[in-house]
Amino acid sequence: MFADHTLSDHLDRPTRRRLGVFRRAFRRELSRLREPRRIAAILVLAVAGGLALAWLIGRGDQVGVDARAYWAGVRVWLAGGDPYHPSGPFLPYVYAPWLLPLFLPWALLPWNVAWFTWEGLNVLLFLWSAEWAYRRHPLATALVLLALLLPLTATLDTGNVTLFLTLAIWGAQFVGPRLGGALWALAASMKWFPALLILFLPPRARLWGLVGIIVAAILALATWPQTLIQIETAVNFPRPLRIDYLLLLWAAVPWLWRHPDPLWWATRRELPGAWARFRGRGEAWWRQWQADPESTVAAARRGARQRVLAWFGLGH
Repeated sequence: MFADHTLSDHLDRPTRRRLGVFRRAFRRELSRLREPRRIAAILVLAVAGGLALAWLIGRGDQVGVDARAYWAGVRVWLAGGDPYHPSGPFLPYVYAPWLLPLFLPWALLPWNVAWFTWEGLNVLLFLWSAEWAYRRHPLATALVLLALLLPLTATLDTGNVTLFLTLAIWGAQFVGPRLGGALWALAASMKWFPALLILFLPPRARLWGLVGIIVAAILALATWPQTLIQIETAVNFPRPLRIDYLLLLWAAVPWLWRHPDPLWWATRRELPGAWARFRGRGEAWWRQWQADPESTVAAARRGARQRVLAWFGLGH
């Protein structure tokens, strides 16, 4: 009796429709696996993942050492001590004093829970960013991840805040200008290198980022005695080669992936004539300046002003 019926005969129409959607999606993903570039990307990611896992398992002396410094620094500060010169087996806290409250909710957790939360958020947020990039350019994403494997693994090993700052700049390119500028300003206030990544922000977010830097400067002045101690500690603290800063290059991926030809000026078709175009513009400007110096200088100033305003999203 049941042999004359298929499974679909016993399912209602909405369920059959959903199963059809899942079946088509599965077939589409299966067909993608036949693409040579996607297969190469999977192999590269598998190698990178294996190397990273071996690194994290093999190293045990530096696990969580930087995250533990943030955690202990907040607790020393709450106890009325000096987080820049802690007692015990902790590294000193080396960031601005007004940033201490940002770690406060997390630092109240027991260390084992705090470390699991810190590392878990790092991994989940990074996987989200990698998934976004992989869906658009699988092989290029895999190669970038392989190139950044050493700084990424070192950052996950020590729990340094660099990965969070990288993902903050990443997220700043997807949110509104106010929040995006605030994320960039926060990252630039903790480390100097993220300040260079303002190039990849939307124009209006750059403007709000400068507003955020002004707020950070005011907070630094309000805590000036502690800020001086922080600067002295950061300068004198011995550090190995900072390969983890290379991880901040990951924040440029959204901009590069969303621009179809970001390096158009460096192509073989454009480079040969670049010098000729530059020289031609210079000669034209020189002739104009010789004919009418005042008007030429005024026009150059107006052009520079318009470009600066447009860079901050204020041009019309």
